[in-house]
Amino acid sequence: MKGIQIKEYVNGPDDLNVTTLPTPTPKPNEYLIAIHASATNFFDLLQIRGKYQHQPPFPWVAGSEFSGTIVSAPTSTSSTPKYKVGDKVFGATQGGYATHVACAEERLRPVPRGWSFQDAAGLFVTAPTSYAGLVVRAGIKEGDWVLVHAAAGGVGLAAVQIAKAFGAKVIATAGTQHKLDVAKSFGADYAIDYKQKDWPEQVKKLTPKGRGVDIVYDPVGLIAQSMKCTAWNGRLLVVGFAAGDIEKLATNRVLLKNVSVVGLHWGMYAVNEPDMVEKVWDGLFKLMDENKYKGTVFSDQEYVGLESVPAALKALGGRKSWGKVVVKVPQEGQSKI
Repeated sequence: MKGIQIKEYVNGPDDLNVTTLPTPTPKPNEYLIAIHASATNFFDLLQIRGKYQHQPPFPWVAGSEFSGTIVSAPTSTSSTPKYKVGDKVFGATQGGYATHVACAEERLRPVPRGWSFQDAAGLFVTAPTSYAGLVVRAGIKEGDWVLVHAAAGGVGLAAVQIAKAFGAKVIATAGTQHKLDVAKSFGADYAIDYKQKDWPEQVKKLTPKGRGVDIVYDPVGLIAQSMKCTAWNGRLLVVGFAAGDIEKLATNRVLLKNVSVVGLHWGMYAVNEPDMVEKVWDGLFKLMDENKYKGTVFSDQEYVGLESVPAALKALGGRKSWGKVVVKVPQEGQSKI
């Protein structure tokens, strides 16, 4: 197979190279999958430089999220495999930047009806993060006003769509006019540039009687500022710290506004609350079946072939992209076009 193997940490995407490697031999409980599309993530940028909390022993293949077709099913006799050879799946496991990957069943889902491999490749991390945050942790309901920060990013566009599907009014923030336009094209009712110092006041003015928003979805690190435009009984979701700094919060303001500040660590649900994982995916597939949730693939530039992974990662890291930056992975004998 072809893949991007890491034998030592690199300075950045430009140091990545595609090499010929042995095709993975699946464990008895694993599927072998031919990858057709790979999605990029910020943690990939950290991992190749040795800066992520999960660093595999050398050598390892970079990447995580993917979509493709089943080549072989598990040989374990303890249970009947859920997927068969030829089935289209998406998932995430170490080694997504390759033509083939071995993956356990719990890390796979079926490609939604009518979805392309490209769209499905970027689903596994972002969609459930936003659904679990808004639905499970924040209890979103019809009529809520929801503020989504970094609304043109992968989790942001997922949050915009999920909030709209539940009947909420959505105020999106982003840092460029193009990204604001993208957020509105995915359903946001209003869009505000968070580089403007008075953005909290702008948000508050949009809400009924200036009361503020009911839910703040924050993958950036803007909880403290968002408290200025949060309504009584508001729920503020801590999803991540894309801005780089971990905030310190004045808890007296939490008390005075009667708000809840709740965290969302989607990756740990599989360990601490596995039953909820299935409920979240059931909810998401329902939205997809109802055409209330669509793929969020960055379409300003196309990336084809594993050789284009460095350019895709640079687009992601340089914050020039929106949605999910996905690389098409042609299988041997396939055209790259």
